[in-house]
Amino acid sequence: MVKGRSINNLFLIMNNYETMLILNPVLSEEQVKESMNTFKSILTSLKAEFVSEELWGLKKMKYSIQNRKTGFYVLFEYKTSPETISKIELDLKRDERIMRFMTVKQDKHAVDYSEKRREKLTSKSN
Repeated sequence: MVKGRSINNLFLIMNNYETMLILNPVLSEEQVKESMNTFKSILTSLKAEFVSEELWGLKKMKYSIQNRKTGFYVLFEYKTSPETISKIELDLKRDERIMRFMTVKQDKHAVDYSEKRREKLTSKSN
């Protein structure tokens, strides 16, 4: 069975994706949250189904990016059609707060692993 949704008799295939963002370290906590909300609004405007978000915090990088040694790491998981990925990445390239990003299509094993990891994180926080 193919997973997806039907819009006006057109069947859209929905794949699982995760996007890792590295945000500029000079941003305040409010600006990081605002960047995360901006990315979520991009996803909803493109009819993507939001799954989860994780703020990993300020991390030291092995190599410098834009002469910076640290950055805020944010992980998003969502479901969308393959055609929308280029639109999402175009919006990410235009955002000055994002130093680097990477989008990966998840296979069924990665989706299972992500679900188990999220369950483990929620059980630790409770």
